[in-house]
Amino acid sequence: MRSGLLAEFADSEVLVRAIRILRREGIVAMDAHMPYPVRDVLEALELPPSRVPLYSLAGGLVGASYAYLLQWWANGFDYALNVGGRPLGSVPAFIPPTFEGTVLLAAFGAVISFLGFSKLPRLWTPVAEVPQFVRATSDRFFLAVDSTDPRFDFLRAEDILLANGALSVSAFGLLPEEEAER
Repeated sequence: MRSGLLAEFADSEVLVRAIRILRREGIVAMDAHMPYPVRDVLEALELPPSRVPLYSLAGGLVGASYAYLLQWWANGFDYALNVGGRPLGSVPAFIPPTFEGTVLLAAFGAVISFLGFSKLPRLWTPVAEVPQFVRATSDRFFLAVDSTDPRFDFLRAEDILLANGALSVSAFGLLPEEEAER
């Protein structure tokens, strides 16, 4: 989110109502910033399901396949030693390293996809320039409305937010000439 409006709310119920009204108006590019997670806010934003579990599953499958095939190749073909009459492709002996490979690459897949989808580490965001935003981690709820939404209109969105309980509404990320037009 490079520019838009940031609305400050005192409680989550008012924030949920404002989100639903903006969605009815056709504005869907929004993000909420809260001091603690609120299920109703997340449901009102209608966020798509996370893709992190899929990447974790893919990492786990790759890890299991790689660990098992590496052991199978090394013990059965590349350096085959028949010790104690066991078969060269002994599945029970391969289970612990295969499990470890699964867990390792599933964890890598989860962490890397989480960081990628959330665009972390992000050292700066335009929303942080709004002075009131420091209260987002203590006692206030904020709704950032993105100006790239096709149905977004500064004045209309500001009126909707103020009419539905916003304590304050601030523009963020605007260039000086855009601020003068507003």
